[in-house]
Amino acid sequence: MHREINLSGGEITLLKSMGLSGTPIHGRLLVDHVGEIAEAEFLDELDGLISMGYVLSDRVNVRTMEDVERAIFRVNASYARDLKDALNPGRREPERRRRRRG
Repeated sequence: MHREINLSGGEITLLKSMGLSGTPIHGRLLVDHVGEIAEAEFLDELDGLISMGYVLSDRVNVRTMEDVERAIFRVNASYARDLKDALNPGRREPERRRRRRG
């Protein structure tokens, strides 16, 4: 089943920084990898990804940058393929239609 996922620029940046393999990344490393992004925007985009279920965290509340730095994040494996398609829309394979026998 293919899900249509639309991502904002900040969400794309976070997902690319995390990687889509499902490997855990420490919050401190994630903050370093993302680079120049406003703190409020970073927290808002991360909270959006977590609330949609695309990103999993070992902490329930990730409200401040201190919470982010202490947490461990990973991309939810059940959404990995659809997120890859959302990051690279040209990579999608066209859907195959079945031939009907007459």
